[in-house]
Amino acid sequence: MARTDRLFRLLHAMRILPSPVTAARLAEETGVSLRSLYRDIDSLRAAGARIEGERGYGYRLIEDVALPPQTFDRIEIEALVLGLAEVRHMGDPALEQAAASVLAKVAATLPDRAEQHLLHAVSQVRRAEPRFPAIPDMETIRTACWREEALRLRYADNDGAVTERTILPLSVVYLDSKMTLLAWCCLREAFRMFRLNRIREAGPAGTSFRPRRAALLRGYLAELRAGGGFAARGEPAHNEPT
Repeated sequence: MARTDRLFRLLHAMRILPSPVTAARLAEETGVSLRSLYRDIDSLRAAGARIEGERGYGYRLIEDVALPPQTFDRIEIEALVLGLAEVRHMGDPALEQAAASVLAKVAATLPDRAEQHLLHAVSQVRRAEPRFPAIPDMETIRTACWREEALRLRYADNDGAVTERTILPLSVVYLDSKMTLLAWCCLREAFRMFRLNRIREAGPAGTSFRPRRAALLRGYLAELRAGGGFAARGEPAHNEPT
């Protein structure tokens, strides 16, 4: 690993791990020896990073030179904390980890007073259970949307009958009580909503539809608006798979 990449990886580890974090834990996280870890901390300090702590005690990143300073007022910080806390309760492990990482990165760029507002925000989110069930193929679905690649699905209808489909995935939508995937169904040659909890299996179809995703999504959203959008309580108004 290049030294620059290693130093950025060390900064990221110090942002996201609870402080003070021991040198042994940082070495494990970054995959280097303790001797290299101590040298890397000295290099970061020399570059301007404010890192409190010492060997045998642990380290805390006070000011991160890798990120520009952020300016948020108190209510913006409340909104940020509340939104990321909600994401962490969605039931998606990848999003939960990403939300924690975002919060740590933002905290590392804030002045001391603003950081205290972030760490001790007035607004909190507490849920006994995640809002949505974990979806085994969520990462596959999300990656296909990003890369604009077709998916093959095995999908169960209301009666539990499973059909196979090839779709062009456009967007994941979080409704009040369920998650749906907006897509172009190649079988029906029409836009369709797929409930994620009914997807039995998802995998790449091996074809790309780039750069059509943005145009297709605009077209589908226009169709939804014309048809009344989503019905009350998050139920899709129309065109679930048939």
